[in-house]
Amino acid sequence: MTTLVFGHKAPDTDSTGAPLIWAWYLSDIKGQDAKPVLLGAPNTEAAFVLSRWGYDTPEIIADVADDQPCVVVDTNNPAELPDNINGADVQAIIDHHKLVGGLETKGPINITIRPLACTATIMHTLMGADADKLTDPVKGLMLSCILSDTLEFRSPTTTAQDKALAESLAADLGLNLTDYAAEMFAAKSDVSAFSDAELIRMDSKEYEVSDTKFRVSVLETTAPEMPLGRKDSLMASMGDVAAEDGVDEVLLFVVDILREEATLLVPNDTVKAVAEKSFGATVEGDIVVLPGVMSRKKQIIPNLAL
Repeated sequence: MTTLVFGHKAPDTDSTGAPLIWAWYLSDIKGQDAKPVLLGAPNTEAAFVLSRWGYDTPEIIADVADDQPCVVVDTNNPAELPDNINGADVQAIIDHHKLVGGLETKGPINITIRPLACTATIMHTLMGADADKLTDPVKGLMLSCILSDTLEFRSPTTTAQDKALAESLAADLGLNLTDYAAEMFAAKSDVSAFSDAELIRMDSKEYEVSDTKFRVSVLETTAPEMPLGRKDSLMASMGDVAAEDGVDEVLLFVVDILREEATLLVPNDTVKAVAEKSFGATVEGDIVVLPGVMSRKKQIIPNLAL
């Protein structure tokens, strides 16, 4: 049976590229029957990356069948995976997030979770000498994943290993790393075609604090004026999104990649309390700027408090 390789819901560049990279490795290098799939439509940056390196958008699936062989990448959180994930045959996990728990497997599996900025960096290491067989399109995916997850090395999650690999891949491909990152970020910043609800869900994860369930959404952009210009309508949509998604509150952070800061929208007293207790911020209106906050994984999620 074909092994499905997929990442988390609301796929960003890493969760779009990593399944393609690992399915290529399993199929072309290891001779296994593997197929990349997604759990949702890729965001604008990921769609740009697919087009740039000549890939069609992988099939989007809603769930997995019982005993379906699969490899989970870029997450280990059941809330970000198909509803029937524990009925599937999960054969491996490759990830760079904290261990959440809740996944069940049919037997012992390979699990690799490393404190690196990007799943693609971990995959390159796991390939060992086989990494010398990377094709240019796969190298392009790998480079794109690293640049996206590190925000071109601005994120505090960046490691020397991520940066060295990105620089090596860019050199192999004959790319100016800064110019290519700018193209990616420009694609990510064009959110004009999306509804408020789509923007809120575009890059989001569920997280619980003191029995309160949050949808923690991040919009990384070089043009923060675009989403912030829709501040009022975005805040008006948060309640509907929370109700539809079965969470208590939405936290929406607009990350300004160039200024290296995040702006949190503050629609109510609960979010105000989160801003003050989590980040030591003083909230005087319906937004609060958080200097230096760039990473949901390292700076936002670990600090959330009520």
